[in-house]
Amino acid sequence: MHRTDFDGTPALDDMMTELLRSVRKALGMEVAFVSEFTGDVRVFRFVDADPGFMPLSVGLSGPLDESYCKLVCEGALSRIVRNAQDEAAVAHIAATRALPVGAHLSVPIRFSDGRLYGTFCCFSRSADPTLNERDLAVMNTFADFATRMLERTYLAEAARARARTKLARITRDDLFEIHYQPLFEVAGGALVGHEALARFPRDPDAPAPAADGGGRGEGGAVADRLPDAWFREASQAGMLESFELAVLRKALAGLPRLPAPTYLSMNVSPETILAGHVDALFTGLPVDRCVLEVTEHASVTDYPLIAERLSRLRAAGLRLAVDDAGAGFASFRHILSLAPDIIKLDASLIQRIDVDRGRRALAAALIRFAEEIGSRVVAEGVETAGELQVLRELKVDEAQGFLLGRPAPLEAEPG
Repeated sequence: MHRTDFDGTPALDDMMTELLRSVRKALGMEVAFVSEFTGDVRVFRFVDADPGFMPLSVGLSGPLDESYCKLVCEGALSRIVRNAQDEAAVAHIAATRALPVGAHLSVPIRFSDGRLYGTFCCFSRSADPTLNERDLAVMNTFADFATRMLERTYLAEAARARARTKLARITRDDLFEIHYQPLFEVAGGALVGHEALARFPRDPDAPAPAADGGGRGEGGAVADRLPDAWFREASQAGMLESFELAVLRKALAGLPRLPAPTYLSMNVSPETILAGHVDALFTGLPVDRCVLEVTEHASVTDYPLIAERLSRLRAAGLRLAVDDAGAGFASFRHILSLAPDIIKLDASLIQRIDVDRGRRALAAALIRFAEEIGSRVVAEGVETAGELQVLRELKVDEAQGFLLGRPAPLEAEPG
């Protein structure tokens, strides 16, 4: 059996099977299939057949030269074959006599860039002298729909393959940096920790950045692509766990160089926690100086399992934080289900909190709630003295932001 890197998703499989069944029944055929050409091989990607006659199966392959498909695409065989037994062009093909093949309809599948993917076909063991151009038009209509579905899936898979190659190279060749942003006590101003923030090279697939790009936030120097976009691409490419573990591993390498007893805070997705490989990263490290931040934007499907995965580390002193609280409803589910040690107020809530009564009221409610459940509160994105003063009045525990210190690699840390 020969297979390529392109395979359908379950949804695509279902749609294509239904499409093939519909055209097969509409034309009175016993078998309908979509084939893909890969080199000199034809692979049956999708197949639907009458239950009493199933000569083909998905994944079956054979020489392209021994197929009707190639002859149709080359123009050596008509797209409408009423009786294959009368066609000299296919007399040498074993299936012509072995099945035997009677009526046959075939349409080439070409993508919008002109690339030949394969064919959309149906056949029956009985000849059908009534087949005509209207039947071929029906085939063309179904084939056009199949082509659009296949091309979308193919292009998406090709994009994922490019992303996997790019992301693997970034982690393998250590092409990213970790910047550390300081966190301070709001009341006394003492340094209490750092948040590790990944910084990546310019995306080779992205357009050139605007000359005047920028904005507020925790991102340090303006880049053409925010770190969140890299992690989102890793998730879409099925590489989120390995990508995040590489970032966590590199961030933790800097922990011994941070002044004790300050802590190191790192972002991690629920998916990576659930995979169960986070524990190994902390071997030999002072776990009580570490915080894992679960982002507010990430969905969680199994809170009890997350708690179980982190139980050993939390028993050893690891603290858990819910990131971006106040930016959406998911944070409240995270807080109620994970019982975090730290609640981090999102920068969008802190922005202009000194002049926006609504922001101040929401922050005050979250702070009082945190007090009730025994969580500390960290404010992100503090950029003005007015914002910091309001945080003092609200009795926020800790803060970070450009006003207090920008993210920087350890080499740039003072002292």
